[in-house]
Amino acid sequence: MSDIVNKLWGLCHTMRHDGVDYGDYIEQLTYLLFLKMADEKSVAIPKGCDWESLKRESGNALTDHYTGILQKLREAPGLLGDVFAQAMPRFNNPVNLKRLIAMIDEEEWTSMDVDVKGAAFEGLLERAASEGKKGAGQYFTPRPLINSITSVMKPDPRGISDFRVIDPACGTGGFIMAAYEWLLHETKGALDRKDIQRIKTRTYYGQELVARPRRLALMNLFLHGLTPKIYLGDTIYEPMRDERYDVILTNPPFGTKGANQVPEREDFTIATSNKQLNFVQHCVNILKPGGRAAMVLPDNCLFEDKAGEVFEILMQDCNLHTVLRLPRGTFTPYSQGVKANVVFFQKGVPTENVWIFDGRANVPGVTKKDRPLTAQYFTEFETCYGNDPNGRSKRRDLGETGRFRKFHISDIRERGYKLDITWLKDESLENADDLPEPEMLAAEAIAELEAAVDGLRDVLALIEAEAGEIV
Repeated sequence: MSDIVNKLWGLCHTMRHDGVDYGDYIEQLTYLLFLKMADEKSVAIPKGCDWESLKRESGNALTDHYTGILQKLREAPGLLGDVFAQAMPRFNNPVNLKRLIAMIDEEEWTSMDVDVKGAAFEGLLERAASEGKKGAGQYFTPRPLINSITSVMKPDPRGISDFRVIDPACGTGGFIMAAYEWLLHETKGALDRKDIQRIKTRTYYGQELVARPRRLALMNLFLHGLTPKIYLGDTIYEPMRDERYDVILTNPPFGTKGANQVPEREDFTIATSNKQLNFVQHCVNILKPGGRAAMVLPDNCLFEDKAGEVFEILMQDCNLHTVLRLPRGTFTPYSQGVKANVVFFQKGVPTENVWIFDGRANVPGVTKKDRPLTAQYFTEFETCYGNDPNGRSKRRDLGETGRFRKFHISDIRERGYKLDITWLKDESLENADDLPEPEMLAAEAIAELEAAVDGLRDVLALIEAEAGEIV
């Protein structure tokens, strides 16, 4: 598989000289892969858009034919229209297009295992993320973290006719894909016949603000044999749809971009411009009673002014049973300065105890080369979490020297429902030799300043609202 990724990635470098950047290259690759796999599966597509007709052409006739194919597929109904929505050709040199078609044609994609097909596509996206700072990295959650979250959440749709899994900020579909892979692992690929069609077509949902990653998600999931429903739109600024879900797995976008105003949502109890806190409110509202969620949130969402108000409401409606403090550098190389957590909650039961696992203090920070993020970073957490996806397994407080501790709701209430609770002394921060790299420290400072800006926006909005009432 690495050979396929390296081969396709090598052509990407060639095409950059032709004015095709990382994102455009991978986007064009999705179109061509789709056409090749449609040919292998004998999937009906509009006349004249078939893979064989594309292979036959060369020179300017090839680029003209490719342009015509994309135009027809943009107008096609169903999944084809979704994948090719707003699709435009990006090849200036027909020779490069011909080379890419030839490389794709060398492989029998549908004969590969579902994991292998996904690995080829995801490998390209990860290369773009790590080598192109403005590539697909902004839409990625590291695979070891995704797998750990999925393994404790157990998104099992078997035997439940209306079971739904969603990522309301799905990017390129990593959480959705991992949920399906978890199911395949649990069943060893042998799904019950009565469940297969429902699971593949009516179980997995997502929403994404930007057209390109949505398209990549659709293609990525298609490579895994799924026909998901992924909405295109703004999750927190658009009205909530009349749909409820059993499991939410999500990593809402970090930072302040696009967070200049408070959403006009009647279902949001707390008014704030903080995107992540609005995602928390959204997720609580779209969960079914008894449904469960796992959300990645930056540190500031556990302690800023509005955080306490949001989590007070959440803990009244849900059992926020677990918080995982992630290691420094978890999102290296794309957002290495972000310090983050994962919060786990179940709707319909008020919070009595919050268990916090500190996976950061005295843990070597993640780096791109020397200490990449691996599954081992989360092994102890998964053991402490237990087998019950709703956090009801028997647990043991490891005390002031341990990483896993229990805090009663009365303790949380005294802290104003803010969850930035630490007890381990992080000795690595006192040793100059163990301090994070300068670029990571700078990135952390930027993240904290952005969080402060969010708070100031809320204060300004409040002042303006009060001024308006006086007038």
